[in-house]
Amino acid sequence: MAVLNKIRQRSLFLIIIIALALFSFVLADLFKGDNAFSQKSQNTVGTINGKDITREDFLQKVEATQKQMGPSATNTQVMNRVWEQEVRQAVMETQFEELGITVEKDQMRDLLKNALATSPEFLNEAGLFDENKLNEYIINLKETSTATYQEWINYEKSLASNALQQNYYNLVKAGLTGTLEEGKLEHKLQNNKVDIKFVQIPFSSIPDSTVTVSKSEISSYIKKHKDMYQVEASTDIQYVEFKEAATVEDEEDIKAGLTALINDYEIYNESSKSNETVTGFLKTEENEAFVNSNSDIKFDNRFVFKSSLPTAVADSIYHLNVGEVYGPYKDNGYFKVSKLIAVKQIPDSAKVRHILIPYVGARSADATITQTEVEAKQTADSILGVLKTNKSKFPELVKQFSSDKGSIEKEGRYDWHPYNTMVPEFNDFEFEGNVGDLGVVKTVFGFHIIEIEGQKDKQKAVQVGTITRKIEPSQETIDKVFREASNFEIALEKKDFTSLADESKYVVRPVNSIKILDENIPGIGNQRQIVRWAFNKDTKAGNVKRFNIPSGYAIVQLVAKHDEGLMSVEEATVTAMPVIRKEKKSKIVRDRISVTNLDDLAAAENTTVRTALAINMKNPTISGAGKEPFVVGAAFGLKEGQTSKLIDGNNGIYMIQVTKMTPAVDLDNYQASANQVENQKMTVVTSKLYDALKEAAEIEDNRAKTVE
Repeated sequence: MAVLNKIRQRSLFLIIIIALALFSFVLADLFKGDNAFSQKSQNTVGTINGKDITREDFLQKVEATQKQMGPSATNTQVMNRVWEQEVRQAVMETQFEELGITVEKDQMRDLLKNALATSPEFLNEAGLFDENKLNEYIINLKETSTATYQEWINYEKSLASNALQQNYYNLVKAGLTGTLEEGKLEHKLQNNKVDIKFVQIPFSSIPDSTVTVSKSEISSYIKKHKDMYQVEASTDIQYVEFKEAATVEDEEDIKAGLTALINDYEIYNESSKSNETVTGFLKTEENEAFVNSNSDIKFDNRFVFKSSLPTAVADSIYHLNVGEVYGPYKDNGYFKVSKLIAVKQIPDSAKVRHILIPYVGARSADATITQTEVEAKQTADSILGVLKTNKSKFPELVKQFSSDKGSIEKEGRYDWHPYNTMVPEFNDFEFEGNVGDLGVVKTVFGFHIIEIEGQKDKQKAVQVGTITRKIEPSQETIDKVFREASNFEIALEKKDFTSLADESKYVVRPVNSIKILDENIPGIGNQRQIVRWAFNKDTKAGNVKRFNIPSGYAIVQLVAKHDEGLMSVEEATVTAMPVIRKEKKSKIVRDRISVTNLDDLAAAENTTVRTALAINMKNPTISGAGKEPFVVGAAFGLKEGQTSKLIDGNNGIYMIQVTKMTPAVDLDNYQASANQVENQKMTVVTSKLYDALKEAAEIEDNRAKTVE
């Protein structure tokens, strides 16, 4: 109790001490380089014009986009797409807010009406868009499915965003016009002509080897042209790949295994303790089961034409008798054995028309689809009943019910198309039925009411059963590659990377200028793990690490790290050296020339005086010399008969003399040229406006820190 009383007596003192400690802790954090006040929150993926993109929202959009793009799209590709969408939206919203552009309720209704004008769910008995049906649909979504309702909200936002962008572009275009004065100038640029005589001293006449360019000169050039040589942070690596690939012995073993399956063979039955004879591929009547039990690729029951068979063996397989076997043969990374199972005559092309009735969950069914599978089947059957009575209603019913927007304008028709173009169920109906057949077929897209309108050119098609075995390394080969990679990695502790690789006859592959959000490493594909390692603050130049890759292993060394800023002299040499060399060649030529007329210059440089006729400013090209805007511009600045001084062009040094000037014919009206100028401006707006806005925006990209 005595202790407690002392604490109570000194409580004010303790509070002050604690407060000072906390204050000093906060102050200490403020002066650290990595404190919470000086860094963006880990929850912020990026900031565009002051607007934050949260990590949670960003990753939700990445997940949704991944589903749309499918498994073939990498995570980085998906993130990049979502990022660009977010940047575009934020950049454009800044403009909308500054101008006060919005999409109001009435415009939103018009947008929805236009977008959903052909959706059966929102049409009345007269086939017209019914806003009440749309309202009922939205209310139903809100009450029954939060997730689907959110999808609808996102759909509306997308429509609104597109409309706002279109409005903004239209506003910009409305402020652009081609005046009559601009039209007059355009007319003159195209039609003012000048004839010249010229002498060209090509830069190529001075060998590059005679003109030295130092590193200091390149460095100075970089500093004078900073905008051209700004680069992101990057890394350089080199790697050696240890590939797990099948050897010749592995391939022979695979072929032998396939060959053993062709004829009857014996296996030992553990239960009966005796050998049993198993019917081989050649004699079996259970072809599908045999293939599925022994093949890396399941049985395909489709009939195919000769053109669909592997080119190298198409003749051999196509001309087999039913029941005969061909192989083993090598095709596209597999060894295969094929058996001709059946033959029939099939049209090579067909013409059909159809009505597609989707249902909730069907592929490509959007948020407007509300029918269940059972309801969609009932709708399809009802339409079929109507068409069986009166096929002339087909075009009308297509417009009223079909969700296949690609065929609605063609009355539901798919004109002549080859066998196996459509999904299997659709294909089977149109090619195995007869002209005039009408029926309902279910596919992954929903229920199709199909009428076969035509078939032509029946020919032999074959059904082939194929046992496939992927050509891949044996376990022995895999173990050998692992040992080689391990030995190389261990030896690097004492030897130089490149020297050891050369000594061991391994190929070293350098990869330079890798950016922080890159994922592809040339030669080994998508290797985001290597990029992350290379940019890790703990990874230093010279560090080595082994990575598992789909084809085996890669032993990777970090060669260098480059900070954000100006490009290094070595990297800039490719573009800077030719420019500097050209400047030096120009000085060499100018220092040796003292003549002032074409003939003397031609004689001094052992060349000839050439002519170029009807040159214009719009297309500043000199016949025989190439595109030379500076030279052409100089020609239009001279008077007839006047000779220029030396002019630096793209391809050499020039001296020119104007021999004739032909002014453009004056027009009574320059409106046509003014219209041309206006169209050019419109094209620039469409192609370059967003890029210009993006360039001017303040964009902070923290993806590498927050979403990996």
